[in-house]
Amino acid sequence: MNWHIDIANWQTIGLIIDYSIKIIAIGFVPEGRRPSSSTAWLLAILLLPFVGLPLFLLMGSPYINRRRHKVQLEALAEIHEKQDSIPDFPPHAKINDELESMIRLNRTLTGLPAVTGINHGLLPEYEASIMRMAHAVDEAQHYVHVEIYIVAWDDTTDVFFRALERAVQRGVKVRLLFDQVGSWKYPGYRKLGKRLSAIGVEWYLMLPLQPWRWRFRRPDLRNHRKMLIIDGKLGFMGSQNMIDSSYLLKGNIEAGRHWKDVMVELSGPVVSAMDVVFAVDWYLESEELLDSAERPPNPQLPEHNKSDVNVLQLVPSGPGYTTEPNLRLFNSIIHHAKERLVMCSPYFIPDESMMEAVTSACYRGVEVELYVSEKGDQFMVSHAQSSYYQALLEAGVKIYRYAAPTVLHSKYVLADPEREAGGGAVGAMGSSNMDMRSFGLNYEVTLLMARGNLIDQLTQLTEEYKQSSTVLTLDEWNQRGIVRRYVDNIMRLTSALQ
Repeated sequence: MNWHIDIANWQTIGLIIDYSIKIIAIGFVPEGRRPSSSTAWLLAILLLPFVGLPLFLLMGSPYINRRRHKVQLEALAEIHEKQDSIPDFPPHAKINDELESMIRLNRTLTGLPAVTGINHGLLPEYEASIMRMAHAVDEAQHYVHVEIYIVAWDDTTDVFFRALERAVQRGVKVRLLFDQVGSWKYPGYRKLGKRLSAIGVEWYLMLPLQPWRWRFRRPDLRNHRKMLIIDGKLGFMGSQNMIDSSYLLKGNIEAGRHWKDVMVELSGPVVSAMDVVFAVDWYLESEELLDSAERPPNPQLPEHNKSDVNVLQLVPSGPGYTTEPNLRLFNSIIHHAKERLVMCSPYFIPDESMMEAVTSACYRGVEVELYVSEKGDQFMVSHAQSSYYQALLEAGVKIYRYAAPTVLHSKYVLADPEREAGGGAVGAMGSSNMDMRSFGLNYEVTLLMARGNLIDQLTQLTEEYKQSSTVLTLDEWNQRGIVRRYVDNIMRLTSALQ
């Protein structure tokens, strides 16, 4: 009899705890979150409270830890102070009112003005891009700063690491940052640190999970930036990681799957902005303040063709920014489009504001093109992405799917690229996908192009991508089965868990 009473008591206590969790969650989870994120977390907690609640406590906070947030705020204040005397954009640049407003928005959110920079060309071929960066490192005289999400020392990237080794041997200071969680699943990771130390590279993991060293953080945060800076004069940035294009995984090799990326090589004042972003990230991991004397305050533009001089603005973003600068930048460009909008992203999972911006562009007569992979490399992300295709196709978006097994990993957006740059054409490229993870969980860096020939080169690259892609029609998409629809919609819910 007592045994039955004890069971009843425990059942009552369990119900009280269960409903208490649910009632508290309903009142606190929505605070400071977009509706889709709140709905997804509440669904997880209400359906499985003893699983959903621990996950929410571990990953549900929209903020990074206190120290990182404080450093980010201090860095932002210092950037505003030091850049205060610099105008929003170069006085000689012809920028219309809409672009001027966009530049002012970015500066308010990040502190960085638009400056000039020389475009030395896009690097759309994977191995050739790594080779070019290695050659640039061989020209370094003072320092090399590398910040890349995924790093692996393999047969393809060996040429780059040997260039770093030679740089160290001739007295160049080489600093390297790479993301721990982003890199640890690839072959050679366990020995990577020792190999880097052996050649004299000073390196740190970005956002490390090291509880034994009292280094705690949310496990779902990533530093997704990809930059190479040489002597504060030459810079590379874009979408490419420092790893073989197959990512060295057995499944990719068997399927013949390779990643297709694009980097851009730049010089001029914009490289100083890249160095500022690197310096903040280096301090976050090493607690070392880099000597500002290493970085030229305003490197002069060398003699070059006028068409190669671009007006550029670096837009860093990430958990340290509470205003989501990259999302606001992309939405501003989308709203700016009058005739044509090009979006290229391997992971296109828009939030409500971006989805409305894209479909609104269609409804006002803009020709909207979305370039994605025919077959994604991640099951959950791929299904979450395709859950948006129905609404996009019905609004009039032309979806171009790059032929499998290649993964189209380039990330950029162009608005009215056929118009004169500065008078209407505008674009952005960098490390940021157009998905909720990049907006809220990843540290990203994006380059706004307000004037110059970089927009033209990306437009030409788009035509090359188009030739290797097939158009997805609404009729074809409506033929998908009910199981596919069901899985897509479930994965769509999980994409908002942040």
